[in-house]
Amino acid sequence: MNADAKALAASFDLEKLTPEFYDNPYPTYRALRENEPVKRLRNSTVFLTRFDDLVTTYKNPKSFSSDKKREFAPKYGDTLLYEHHTTSLVFNDPPSHTRVRRLIMGALSPRAIASMEGDLIKLVDGLLDAIETKGACELIEDFAASIPIEVIGNLLDVPHEERGPLRDWSLAILGALEPVVSPEVAARGNKAVADFLAYLQTLVSRRRAKPGNPERDVLTRLIQGEENGERLTEKELLHNCIFLLNAGHETTTNLIGNGLVALDRHPDQKQRLIENPDMIKTAVEEMLRYESSNQLGNRMTTEKVELGGVMLDAGTSVTLCIGAANRDPAQFPDPERFDIARTPNRHLAFATGAHQCAGMALARLEGAIAISRFLARFPNYAVSGQPVRGGRVRFRGFLSVPCALG
Repeated sequence: MNADAKALAASFDLEKLTPEFYDNPYPTYRALRENEPVKRLRNSTVFLTRFDDLVTTYKNPKSFSSDKKREFAPKYGDTLLYEHHTTSLVFNDPPSHTRVRRLIMGALSPRAIASMEGDLIKLVDGLLDAIETKGACELIEDFAASIPIEVIGNLLDVPHEERGPLRDWSLAILGALEPVVSPEVAARGNKAVADFLAYLQTLVSRRRAKPGNPERDVLTRLIQGEENGERLTEKELLHNCIFLLNAGHETTTNLIGNGLVALDRHPDQKQRLIENPDMIKTAVEEMLRYESSNQLGNRMTTEKVELGGVMLDAGTSVTLCIGAANRDPAQFPDPERFDIARTPNRHLAFATGAHQCAGMALARLEGAIAISRFLARFPNYAVSGQPVRGGRVRFRGFLSVPCALG
């Protein structure tokens, strides 16, 4: 077994992944963590799998930059995908990152998120009513994917009749973030950015003419900026609206879908949560750890630096494997076990440090309400066929999950 694990780690290539890996990457992550935790890949990227190494990287933005201009230029060329990703909050360093994040966080204050709870419960209950009427459901399309699209649509105050293309735009743009991007995937991503920008220009123009309530309408808040006069440029405004949808849509869809499938596959934990519904908060944290919605992050070294006993030259591209770090036994006892009461649970599903997810409180609220109310309404639900994975390594989730309600 040890020899097999060494061979698995030695042969790992992020650009040539197998169907078995997409189905279950965790044996590979374990082999890497135990044998080559700072793995040099063929393309000179370094792949990290230990919890402590990820935390060190996240908390040292001076040595590990989030700015993607150098990395994305050869990947995307002079395209809208390049413009979008290099303008987005997540792929920038201070001071640009600090300024944009402050504006977004101001619109996602604890009070603002708390005020969303009533509407969120109403949304979830409406979806559950529709599922009950139908008598069965496709867990992703009928439920998990519908929730964040509506939440972010509400945040930006997108009219309901105009929300139809949002999910497809998001999937196309995020699909082009994979380690290997085909010309077809890149073309779809660029078209999605173009279409989304064109729509947002119209939406922003309407909102400038008729502002909403900045306490609840994130778009109005971003347009108006801070009281001290700090505002986003038009390009920053448009691309960070796209970022808000992308960041909040796919990952939260995956949290809800992964969480309900994990409960189905661990009936003892499902029953435990049914009997103890107040455990939903720790259950959501364990779902985030056990099947992290976002599995990979990226940084680039700005100077020569030692990490995990390995010297990295300036300009080294570093891939942070969140999915592996969240199952590191040095941080999580019995990490392969799904335990809805696990505590402490300092997982990295939302990263940490300056780039910790700005919307994590909202994602947690969506996950807790969606999963707890689904379970209360359909305690005997069961996955009724073979779930279809999304076929991506960066974002781990399902495209479809057939579900019987019991």
